[in-house]
Amino acid sequence: MIFTETKLKGAFVIDLEKRSDERGFFARTYCADEFAKHGLKTNMPQSNMSLSKQKHTIRGMHFQVDGAEEAKLIRCTKGSILDVIIDIRKDSATYCEHISVELTEENHRMLYVPEGFAHGFITLTENVEVSYQVSQFYSPGKEKGIRWNDPLFGINWPTSNPIISDKDGVHPDFIK
Repeated sequence: MIFTETKLKGAFVIDLEKRSDERGFFARTYCADEFAKHGLKTNMPQSNMSLSKQKHTIRGMHFQVDGAEEAKLIRCTKGSILDVIIDIRKDSATYCEHISVELTEENHRMLYVPEGFAHGFITLTENVEVSYQVSQFYSPGKEKGIRWNDPLFGINWPTSNPIISDKDGVHPDFIK
């Protein structure tokens, strides 16, 4: 795996090191030793998957608090997404900054999101599957969200009229 740290400290884009031949390729998508060498969480006790049927579906911006903060390893296994993370760590030099990374079934790219970030994505195609591992178990009472189009962040979504759940549609603006 090739780890490239983003401008947001602790967040990495991870590209596969493919071993190719006439059959296709083989690559590791996770190795605890390699993750540990980069200071990343290696205990991922829960894996999740989502299917979004329609293009321009937004899921997010989600995070957990009060000891339930989670690191995530995100991968798009079918279709493509624009994955967005926001640094909401108050002591961080990049507090309230965000990045977006295109993850597709073709590029096989992954995004490692450290604890203390809000996370969400928008589908760029129909019938998108996203798989992610998390470092904490889901804690419904500790889940929070930020409005997808909060002007504080100025996220450049590829649509102004996304498909969004009722739950995600009522997230408040972030209080800095």
